[in-house]
Formats: sequence, structure tokens, C-alpha cells
Amino acid sequence: MKHNLQFDFLVDKEKNTLTIRRKFLAERQLVWNCYTTSELLDKWFAPAPLTTKTKSMNFHEGGHWHYAMVEPNGTEYWGYTEYVKIKPIDYYTALDAFANAEGEINKDLPRAEWRVTFTDKGENTLVETVVTYKSLSDLETVIQMGMEQGMTATLDKLDELLLTLNK
Repeated sequence: MKHNLQFDFLVDKEKNTLTIRRKFLAERQLVWNCYTTSELLDKWFAPAPLTTKTKSMNFHEGGHWHYAMVEPNGTEYWGYTEYVKIKPIDYYTALDAFANAEGEINKDLPRAEWRVTFTDKGENTLVETVVTYKSLSDLETVIQMGMEQGMTATLDKLDELLLTLNK
């Protein structure tokens, strides 16, 4: 079942930011849990047909999430997120980077600051993610890597998960 939910993917080349807004048919606490719990992140945080596996996660200020997006053939793409500020069920900020299986950050690929905000919209939840890059070049690199298509597919998987969790 396809819902016509809000999805905005806005590029600001003057501020080197991406703003992704997505509405979900679920209450804010449940959506927050899906973004902040490794067992739930592993069920949705990668565009199909990729899957996600968490190596380690400590969701608290100063904590991290070390994970891989895995292709069906087993190829792994590692990421490392460092949590900076957390205000439960309202927002969190984090530094996100490409990494290797040991958690070493790949300095050749863009690193970004993410601010993820959760807002009640009636019985639904609006998640706004503002991703800030150090340079226009970094922003353009992730756009060319398919960030918009990847986020669209990934958030569609979260929609599907929320439908099963809401039953």
C-alpha cells in the first residue's frame, strides 16, 4: 500500500546543505525508536536491496553507531556516526562518515553533520534531516553518489517497517 506522504529533498548550494523532510504514519516515539535503536535501524537503514548490520552502537552523547550497508553479494559499505547532542524524541545531532570495518573514518569521502528533528503532525510524525557538508564539492559528491535516490528508497523501507510495527 503506497501512501502519498510528504517527501522533500532540498539542496542549498550556498549553505552546502541537504534538507530531507519526510512524514511517517506513526507516532513520534515509535519513529524516534526506529532511528535510535540498532535492532530497528538494521531493519531499514539501507536502500533496497541492501541490508544493514550494526557492529556496535551506543546511543548517547559522545556515543557512536558503527554499521555496514550490505549488498546481496556480500559487499559491505561501512559507516560511522558519532552522536553529538541528543534531546530524546525531539532531535539529535551527529557527525556521519564513511568508514571501514574497523571504524576508521575514510578521509577521502565527505563527512557531514546531521541534525535530525522529530515533530508531531497530528497522528503522524515529520522527520526533518539537515545534512551540512564542509564544502560545495562534498555536497556535490554525495549528490552524484545517489543520495536522493538512496534516501528515498531507505525511507520507503522505514515506511514498510512502521506499518508492521503499528499492527
